[in-house]
Amino acid sequence: MDIQIEYQRYIDVVDEWIAERPKAILLAFLLLSAGFAVGLGQSGTSSGTSQFTEDVPAQAALDDINDNFERVTFEPDTGTTQLIQSGTNVLSKPELLRMLRAQERLRENPKLQVIQTSSVARAVAQTIDPSAETIDEEINAIEQATPSEIDSAVRQAVERNPALEASLSKDFNAKSASATSTIGIVTHSITAEVSDSGGVGDSSPLTDIQQHAEFIVSSVGGDITVFGSGITAEEFSDVINDSLALVVPAAVVLILFFLIIAYRDPIDLLIGAVSLGMAILWTFGFMGLAGIAFSQLLIAVPPLLLAIGIDFGIHAINRYREERVEGFGIRDSMRTATDQLLVAFAIVTGTTVLGFAANVSSPLGPIRDFALIAAIGIVFTFLIFGIFLPAAKVYADTLRQRVNFPEFGSQPLGSEDSALGKVLPIGVHIGRRAPKLFLIVLVLSTVWIGSYGAGVESQFTQDDFLPPEETPEYIEYFPEQLQPREYTVTGTTNFLEDNFETGEEDVTMVYVEGSLTNDGALESMWRAGEDPPASFVDDDGHARETSIVTVIRSYARQDQEFEALVERNDRNANGIPDDNLKVIYGALLDSPARERALNYITEDYTAARVEYAVESDASQAEVTADTRTVADRYRFEATATGGVVVMKALSDVVAESAFISLVIALLGTGAFLVIIYGLLEGRASLGIVNMLPIAVTVAALAATMRYLDIPFNVMTGTILSIGIGLGIDYSAHLVHRFAEEYDDSTDVFESLTKTVRGTGGALTGSMLTTVTGVGILVIAISPILGQFGLLTAASILYSYLASLIVLPPALVVWARFVSDSTAKPSTEENNLRELAKQDADQ
Repeated sequence: MDIQIEYQRYIDVVDEWIAERPKAILLAFLLLSAGFAVGLGQSGTSSGTSQFTEDVPAQAALDDINDNFERVTFEPDTGTTQLIQSGTNVLSKPELLRMLRAQERLRENPKLQVIQTSSVARAVAQTIDPSAETIDEEINAIEQATPSEIDSAVRQAVERNPALEASLSKDFNAKSASATSTIGIVTHSITAEVSDSGGVGDSSPLTDIQQHAEFIVSSVGGDITVFGSGITAEEFSDVINDSLALVVPAAVVLILFFLIIAYRDPIDLLIGAVSLGMAILWTFGFMGLAGIAFSQLLIAVPPLLLAIGIDFGIHAINRYREERVEGFGIRDSMRTATDQLLVAFAIVTGTTVLGFAANVSSPLGPIRDFALIAAIGIVFTFLIFGIFLPAAKVYADTLRQRVNFPEFGSQPLGSEDSALGKVLPIGVHIGRRAPKLFLIVLVLSTVWIGSYGAGVESQFTQDDFLPPEETPEYIEYFPEQLQPREYTVTGTTNFLEDNFETGEEDVTMVYVEGSLTNDGALESMWRAGEDPPASFVDDDGHARETSIVTVIRSYARQDQEFEALVERNDRNANGIPDDNLKVIYGALLDSPARERALNYITEDYTAARVEYAVESDASQAEVTADTRTVADRYRFEATATGGVVVMKALSDVVAESAFISLVIALLGTGAFLVIIYGLLEGRASLGIVNMLPIAVTVAALAATMRYLDIPFNVMTGTILSIGIGLGIDYSAHLVHRFAEEYDDSTDVFESLTKTVRGTGGALTGSMLTTVTGVGILVIAISPILGQFGLLTAASILYSYLASLIVLPPALVVWARFVSDSTAKPSTEENNLRELAKQDADQ
């Protein structure tokens, strides 16, 4: 009781300031807004997949590879560009010349800082003329060769270096020396000057280089596509910007449309819009002041703040109007409204913050940032809509009375005589007829739906951030200024997967312990690739690999003295030395093959890496499981790593994070509701009732994800805890209003009807506004944003329906249970007890 008196005293103080000193409140909030405005634009951006890979063991192993092995091709201050050539036969004389001329023109341009080029065309030219050292000399060799000489050189080049096949399409035919596609590689030196030109966030230092390369390569004719991380990074950025350019105007129009319907008054609409803008300003201003970079995941924050803010705003205005139509004055009406709503807003804020803050448990930094910013943004929204908006409303209505400015719409939503008011009590009708049966069926259905939804898969790929290969048809109906550019990355990626056995999907394994000079060390490494798993590319019973073994074999074919050294130490004549490995490594590192060898073995011979080619259509799970299987075959301590393995590890982390966040959010919000209703209303069991529609919402949301084949990814991985946060918003308003209306002398159905018509009307207005405003994200070009918008809109709709349909029957059962447990003894029972007491006294 002391706590109830104390919190009521604080609320009365706030009520007094809102009603009597609105100008002081407005001034204070405007000054705070000016302070937060300083932080706008100071946070920078962070995007792409690299922001999620910190603290992942597989990524740590990959970083070790980058630090210890990568010398030329993969060195941190270099980058590569792919030249993807297509045609009837890219191994014909004209097409070979096109590839060579493209690489020559790129190398001649100093702005591109080319340090190395490789291609099947160069290998063929060097086979024809082994003395050719420059691309110009290689072009002369191809020009002077006959078609039959070229065909023979193609076969010889691939026979000498089988790894060249990875650069040729699957339809490569050695007999006819033909293929329809090939990939050439250009390596650039990335200096500080080039890096600085790339910008921040999504930009890559290779973006300008590869865009310039596109112009140069187009001059040689034919069909050669320039592809690489620079172009991919540019489209990462463009797809987000284009999506926002489409979504934001549409969302603003829809939100304004429904706000006009909900408020029906220009002054109230202006106050609500200013409050929404202030909530966004405070949140992103705080980000800038705190130095938190804006990431793709934080795109979800504004829709969430809009959802909570619109709900708070409509509730505040609607509750105030309920008092005004009863004939109460401006200040008295607002005192009554805020007296109830500040408690309801506090409950919603507390539980919503707990729902979002549960994501702080995630091991992924961007998800933790999202949890922090969302939680802080919700607190800001509570302060703005709980204090600023009511004060602005009091000040505006007082001024309106003074100047006789007319009121346009003062009736609350959901009044008894309205069409909406007749529909809202549907849950009350269920509660009158068969509340217990309804709840039993509901619980069983929720369990079944939840078990179905538990089968949602997790996924983390670069494709999550890319646009679809074909632009959706509905884009044609938008103004030309809003239509996005044409994207190429997804189409190019799909082309590589369809036409090449392996692209950049190599799986790398690093050996972190063990001496590689022990006799038989290389043989044991090679044996690990025998009888390869299904996802690995199979070359006659052995996995296609690139390692120190393949470097030794390749150099032995080029140098007779080194070949003799290997043969003297090769027990089984398979080209893999068994003895005197220290001598073998020393000779190799003293040869022209040194740089290539140091890509696969450290100079102290204590660590090595092996790259295995995998099938392009193999799933992350298959590749990861098979890589770990092969790693277990090694005598040394081996760690499975590489791009695919890292992405699979991240998808596992996302799924685990979603589950842990869900559990924490459910337990945290449940405990909070039980405690808060116990302290403020003396009815702790109301907290349990409040959780029922939330459980239904989460189960339905998970089932929707599985049915629509939407996996947990970096955006949707937070959707379940978001569903809890938004679901609380709707159910807490109804439960708190019911607690205010219901007491021992009040009929439960009368209290419920008044609750759903009063609060339910405001809930309907906020639901329509936020579902359309957030749901418009489905038109975004970025698939990941579209999925998030769809699921967020679904969670709001499910929360609204569950609150109006599930809560009333649950509250009827709760009221009967409470009434039975606290029922007073009848008169007859009292008389019998009195007689028994008298007999005992005698």
